[in-house]
Amino acid sequence: MAPSSQPYFQKDEKALCFHHELLYEAKVLDVKQVDPNDKKSAYQYKVHYKGWKATWDDWVPQDRLRKLTEENRELAASLRKEMEAIRRSSTAAKGASASHKKKVTDMSSTRGSEARDTPAGSTSLAGRKRGRDYEIEREEAFRTRPAVRIPMPDKLKSLLVDDWEQITKNLHLITLPSQNTVTSILERYEQQERAKRIPGSADADILEEVIQGVKEYFNKALGRILLYRFERDQYLDIHKRIESPKEPGDRESLSGKSLCDIYGGEHLLRLFVSLPDLIAQTNMDPQAVNRLREELLKIVMWMARDDVTNWIMIGESEPADQEYIEKAKGDEKH
Repeated sequence: MAPSSQPYFQKDEKALCFHHELLYEAKVLDVKQVDPNDKKSAYQYKVHYKGWKATWDDWVPQDRLRKLTEENRELAASLRKEMEAIRRSSTAAKGASASHKKKVTDMSSTRGSEARDTPAGSTSLAGRKRGRDYEIEREEAFRTRPAVRIPMPDKLKSLLVDDWEQITKNLHLITLPSQNTVTSILERYEQQERAKRIPGSADADILEEVIQGVKEYFNKALGRILLYRFERDQYLDIHKRIESPKEPGDRESLSGKSLCDIYGGEHLLRLFVSLPDLIAQTNMDPQAVNRLREELLKIVMWMARDDVTNWIMIGESEPADQEYIEKAKGDEKH
């Protein structure tokens, strides 16, 4: 966190404080600088967690504290729901793993006698099963890697379902370029969120990095995993227009634009559904994953606000013409 002449939190102020992955209500008991001899030194805060024994009181850096706002209360609630879901999933996975191990043990006892009767030089079933067991272990190890789980509010889930029905059932296409592009949506969020952060602080820098990262993920993921099959011919046409040189006086030219400047809120929501799987394939450490999760949750919660949701989803769609439908169905057969 960037040094400040004044502490961001005051003694006796109520706040929210991170303890591992969750946010808890806390009270600031004391404030001091990390280095008393340096006037520009960062501040640290002694906090007491509400409902916890005093033995849990702790000195924490500023980046673990959040202001006690309604928005941050919602964030804390979302993190708790997510953790409960993870615990339920983990319990179910342990039960499945125990069941699998029991089956393997039972099968091993049977295979033991079979293996003794197997002629020399033949390929035993036991060897093949052990290879399969190894694959299962690898898969389980992958699933336990740090992931960014992003709870999707019911309102946004409903929009995703409507979006799917319009395209896959009603054979509509979203009008492009969108009235509210991914770029404009993220820039509006960044502008509003930046006002809540200390200029030059680590929080402000992280905000900028996350917004830029979401744009890059969107541009790379759109053509690979975010489109429904029916949209692919439209995408190919858009891609050609991006690659084509701009003609003088052509106001509808898409030459040189990024996909973020063309597609809108519907496709951005699809990205947030896919992000957990995408980030699970990176080598981010758990601390970075938790910080990223907090930032992405804030964006999703902002998108779920009534005024923002209505603005994001203003984009129009229209029925595809018969020529496009026939071409799309022809592509499906191939």
